[in-house]
Amino acid sequence: MNDCIELRRDVIDTCRWLKAQGLVFSTWGNISVRLDDGNILITPSKVDYDSMTPEDLVVLAPDGRQLKGTRLSTSEREIHCGVMNKRPDIGAIIHMHSPYAMAAAARDEGIPVISEEMCQLLGGAIPISSEFVPSDMHVKLGEVVSNSITEANAILIRNHGPMCFGATLAEARVCCQVVEKTCKMYLHLLAAGGIVPIKDEYVARGRDYFLNSYGKS
Repeated sequence: MNDCIELRRDVIDTCRWLKAQGLVFSTWGNISVRLDDGNILITPSKVDYDSMTPEDLVVLAPDGRQLKGTRLSTSEREIHCGVMNKRPDIGAIIHMHSPYAMAAAARDEGIPVISEEMCQLLGGAIPISSEFVPSDMHVKLGEVVSNSITEANAILIRNHGPMCFGATLAEARVCCQVVEKTCKMYLHLLAAGGIVPIKDEYVARGRDYFLNSYGKS
């Protein structure tokens, strides 16, 4: 995707959608999109979504250097750069502070595959980052999170919140919905006393179906 006014507006619209869905509040949360030239379009730090303009967005190099923009990029830019660098298949990242996913991130384990939606959209279990890192330790936070991701399209940042990935921004938005719904289901299942996860074989088949056959047969 080229850096253009339409893409920047789409990012801002997604920020406002997250707020309207109750998946973020105030200026918490952030979004990045991989550009065709390999650079990263990312939201600024501490700018209210309702007043954000396309000019407020920032362009970073893969190593985190700021290339365009007068605003400071999100303080969690190291996570976005680290994940993008490790997963070339990811085209967009959304970090939200949704209530059920934040609750799940306060537990000491990730979430097994408990639904067909997880198979297809997420492609596997949701991992949790290996350790808690205070928010002011930006570089270490980026290292810990990027080293904790798997091939799945989401991760829980321990005692913090979720990040959702997609090939496109539209796909990342759907992953946000799947992650929050999954975390709600998981917490309810724990309270009910039992979980039956889907076998790895069927997870792989579900993901392959979504990527290669869904809508074609």
